[in-house]
Amino acid sequence: QAQLKESGGGLVQAGGSLTLSCAGSGRTNWLSGWFRQGPVKEREFVAAITWNVGTTLYAESIQGRFTISRDRTRNLMYLIMNNLKPDDTGVYYCAAGPTRNKQTQPASYNFWGQGTQVTVSS
Repeated sequence: QAQLKESGGGLVQAGGSLTLSCAGSGRTNWLSGWFRQGPVKEREFVAAITWNVGTTLYAESIQGRFTISRDRTRNLMYLIMNNLKPDDTGVYYCAAGPTRNKQTQPASYNFWGQGTQVTVSS
């Protein structure tokens, strides 16, 4: 199975913005999403989008600050992050899955990127 590839991570001050990209996110043609994991946290759901229709779902912790989108012609997915907080710090993973069920569960996704580090300073 081929993996996805994230880019765009980095260091940003609180209140700043970053945009993450994911190449190859449309390979299942169904479900794509973003997860993150901090040093002392379990992997948590961030946002998901259905590839064709574009239905989105966001975690409560980032509601109103992050936007997930995809470009079907370029096979790219984005996570636009605004008003970043120190608690947003972590490794961000993009993923794709074959169904639309249980969008917040990592087990629903079978293709993953290697992760990109996002660090938000206070």
